[in-house]
Amino acid sequence: MATRIRLRRVGRKKVPLYRIVIADKESPRDGRFIEIIGTYNPKGTTAAQKIQVDAEKARQWISQGATASDTVQSLLRQAGVFAGEVAGRESRVASS
Repeated sequence: MATRIRLRRVGRKKVPLYRIVIADKESPRDGRFIEIIGTYNPKGTTAAQKIQVDAEKARQWISQGATASDTVQSLLRQAGVFAGEVAGRESRVASS
C-alpha cells in the first residue's frame, strides 16, 4: 500500500484548518486516513500557531516509504523535521 503524507481539511467555511495525515495514495482528500501526525492553521499569527507536527512520527513514516505532498514537505521543512538530514547532506558535500 502506497502511503502519502498530506493535508485533510477539517475547518468550517471561510475558516480553514487542516490536519496533517498519513493516508493511502488512492483515498480522497477528506476520506479515510491511517494516522494524524499534526495540524496546520494558515490563519495563525506565529509559526508555532501555524504548524504543529509530531516530528518523530513524521520521520518514522518517511523512513517506511511514505511520500509527502509538495505542500506538506514545505510545512515539514518549516517545522524542522528535515533539519538533521539537510545538515548531514551539506556537510558531506562540503567535505568532498
